[in-house]
Amino acid sequence: MRNVIVTGGSRGLGLGIAQALAASGYGVVAIARRETPELAAAIRGAEAAKQGSIRFKPFDLAATAKLHDLVTEVRGDVGPIYGLVNNAGIGTGGLLATMQDSEIENLVRLNTLSVLIITKYVLRSMMAAGVGGRIVNISSIVSFTGYKGLSVYSATKSSLDGFTRALAREVGQLGITVNAVAPGFVDTDMTESLAGEQRASVVRRSALRRLAGVDDVAGAVEFLLGDKAKNITGTTLTVDAGSTA
Repeated sequence: MRNVIVTGGSRGLGLGIAQALAASGYGVVAIARRETPELAAAIRGAEAAKQGSIRFKPFDLAATAKLHDLVTEVRGDVGPIYGLVNNAGIGTGGLLATMQDSEIENLVRLNTLSVLIITKYVLRSMMAAGVGGRIVNISSIVSFTGYKGLSVYSATKSSLDGFTRALAREVGQLGITVNAVAPGFVDTDMTESLAGEQRASVVRRSALRRLAGVDDVAGAVEFLLGDKAKNITGTTLTVDAGSTA
């Protein structure tokens, strides 16, 4: 069984990715600060299905000094690590001129710094195993489309796109691919809470006149982790129902 780490795997998009990968036979290690009831149910569901598996590893990814120990523990628990999905992140909004310095630092620490450091140690594990691997970074359409009030968040996601392309060059000869997925407005409980006209406006901007779903993003991640994507690296795949077309 191929083992894949999914950060931020306790809810929302991360949980959807974890469930899709487990259903496809992967051994998923979902990392998050705490276990949610939804994650607990997903773990039980994966056990019952007997295809792949999901296990929970509690950890605060903002504690970057302890990421080396985290990766070492995961490898000791499950064996070689085949894939890493860097999904965890926060989306704090606000105008740059009025944001608190601490808010900016927290965004950069979790959305960028922790990604760089955990990837570093997972790559070392992959290199030691010598059988290749897959890295998938969850970016966002805000990395290449301007949105008022998201300048800092956009900066962190833009950094992932550059990181993806450069790292793909660094590790390609080792059989490790590095790609990103850039979701747009995803159809989740959060978007359901939008006022009718707000949601309708988002849908109208989409070429397909709908929102992408969590399963669409999870499917893109699953594809990039799989053998059919063995010759795809250094790219960012947009999943937004055509809202940026």
